[in-house]
Amino acid sequence: MSGSSDRNRRRYGAVLALALLAACSGNREGEPLDELSAQQIYERGERQVSQGDADDAAFTFGEIERLYPYSEFTQRALIMQAFSYHRAEDYPNSRAAAQRYLDFYPAEEDAAYAAYLLALSYYDQIDEVGRDQGLTFQALQSLRRVIEVYPESEYARASVLKFDLAFDHLAAKEMEIGRYYLKRGQYAAAVNRFRTVVEDFQTTTHTAEALHRLVESYLTLGLLAEAQTAGAILGHNYRSTEWYEASFILLTGEGLNPNATGDNWLASIYRQVLRGEWL
Repeated sequence: MSGSSDRNRRRYGAVLALALLAACSGNREGEPLDELSAQQIYERGERQVSQGDADDAAFTFGEIERLYPYSEFTQRALIMQAFSYHRAEDYPNSRAAAQRYLDFYPAEEDAAYAAYLLALSYYDQIDEVGRDQGLTFQALQSLRRVIEVYPESEYARASVLKFDLAFDHLAAKEMEIGRYYLKRGQYAAAVNRFRTVVEDFQTTTHTAEALHRLVESYLTLGLLAEAQTAGAILGHNYRSTEWYEASFILLTGEGLNPNATGDNWLASIYRQVLRGEWL
C-alpha cells in the first residue's frame, strides 16, 4: 500500500472499497489477532473503521505494536489508532496516541497529521462557551504548534481557521461574564472583563460590543471621559454597527459626544487607532 491513495487512507479514515472487501478471501475475521500477520491485523482495523467500529479499530491497531513492534505496519497503525480514538470521541487516548507518534516519528510525513489530531483532541471539546477554558488554551497552543512547525502542511490552513475560532471563543467567555456582572450592577467587575476583550482580543468579533458595554458601564460609574473615548473608538472602527449607534444614543442623551478625551487607557488605544497600530 503506497502512494497518495495510501496516504489518504491512512489519514482520513482508512476506508477500504466495498468491492475490495468482497474480493478479499483472507479476511479471517473470526481468528484471534495473535494468529494473524501485521498486515492482516491492519486490514482488519481498516475494515472496522469503515464499518463505524472506531473503538474496536483503535484496539486492533494497538495490537500491531504489541505483537509486531518492528513491523512496517507499526508506525502506520499508531497514527490510525490516534484517528480511531478521535472518531470514537475518546479524546484523551487519541491525544496520547498522537503524542506517542510525535515522540517516536517526529520527522515522518504523518507527523503533521499527528500534531493536528492532538490539537483536535482539545478543540473538539470547546464548542460551548460554558466549557472549561483550559481546553481552549490547550487547543490554541496545540494549533499554534501545527501552524509554526508544519507551515507547509495541508493541516496548517485548517489550524489557522480553528485557532481564530478558539480565540474568539475565549473572547465570548469574557463577554458572557462581563454581561453577567453588568446585569447585576457590578460595574467595576464588568469593566475589567470588557477591557480584557478590547486589549487582548481586539481582532475578534466581540470588540465592538465590548466597547459599547464600556460606554454603558463608564456612564453609570460617572467616568465620562472613558465613556466618550470608548465611543470614539467605536466610531472610528465600527461606525456602521448597531453598537456604535447604541453608544451614540447613550452619549448624546447625556449631552456628550463620542470624542477621545482625558489620559486613560482607552485614550492610549485611540491614539494607536489613529496611527493604524490597532485593528
